[in-house]
Amino acid sequence: MDDAARRKLANLLGLGVRGRMVVVGVEQVRMAATKNKLAFAIVAPDASKNSLDKVLPLLNARRVRYAESLGADELGAAVGRQSTAAVGIVDSRLARGIRALVEGAEAARETRVEPTPNRRKV
Repeated sequence: MDDAARRKLANLLGLGVRGRMVVVGVEQVRMAATKNKLAFAIVAPDASKNSLDKVLPLLNARRVRYAESLGADELGAAVGRQSTAAVGIVDSRLARGIRALVEGAEAARETRVEPTPNRRKV
């Protein structure tokens, strides 16, 4: 994910916190997933193994889509904390926008086209 997409994702998560459209932290994400209130989640890939073991199996069991895009410090800074392992998006419209941003950035990274050499037309 490039820097512009990271900043946009952080801004959207900050907006979600101010609008109470997201939940922050492993326990809050677990509670929202258990109550079927979670639309999407962002999980820090560098979070502790214990935190990941608590949240990832539940997200998979509840079929909640998630992305591992921001580190714990970066994710925490986006939501006004020092660091956090997980943020859950409970608003479906915000989740749709964040999912499109994250998946679009991943797709763009995977489908980079190599430049073709200049060929003369005969």
